[in-house]
Amino acid sequence: MEILKVDQLTKIYGKGNAKVVALDHVSFSVEKGEFVAIVGASGSGKSTLLHLIGGVDRPTSGKVYIDGKDIFSLDDDKLAIFRRRQVGLIYQFYNLIPILNVEENITLPMALDNRKVKKETLNVLIKNLGLENRKTHLPNELSGGQQQRTSIGRALITNPTIILADEPTGNLDSKSSDEIIALLKKANQEYKQTIIMITHNMEIAACADRIIKIEDGCIVSEV
Repeated sequence: MEILKVDQLTKIYGKGNAKVVALDHVSFSVEKGEFVAIVGASGSGKSTLLHLIGGVDRPTSGKVYIDGKDIFSLDDDKLAIFRRRQVGLIYQFYNLIPILNVEENITLPMALDNRKVKKETLNVLIKNLGLENRKTHLPNELSGGQQQRTSIGRALITNPTIILADEPTGNLDSKSSDEIIALLKKANQEYKQTIIMITHNMEIAACADRIIKIEDGCIVSEV
């Protein structure tokens, strides 16, 4: 079942001599439950692509369909709600709220939506993340790996349609990186989460079901 369709997606910044084509008519699709890695050098357009898929930015032209819905047909308010409910975002630098503890950061998307989290569901998730002894700790009391695990919990708590991970291991040592990739694979295999991960590390990309390589805003290969 196709869960994501990217159709002729184009993003252009600036005009005239300052014009930069960040994405150039990119098209591909992702099946439900797939783990896809998008690789490319710095400036290749991979992060721009991820932000467009997540509705964080809007394209110059082209469409993105998530679970059959044209996300850019939504106004900004409805798109923000859709993104909060249907898209789990994992960032390189965690983007945790410094005044909220681990449990509060994980449940933040539900709180913003005025939805309650079942205590049992939350406890199981925190246990799977290896954060049982860190539930009341603030971000500045956590290691980098623990902060990233918290951000993964935040992405998983809403059971989103798709998870987007932007260089999730880019700020971590090798041991923590291995732990984060293992968690993503577990989310993919046990929870059947569809994951799209941006990385420049081919060794990490090899953990995915499929690798899409992007250069100069264009897809150059899929394996």
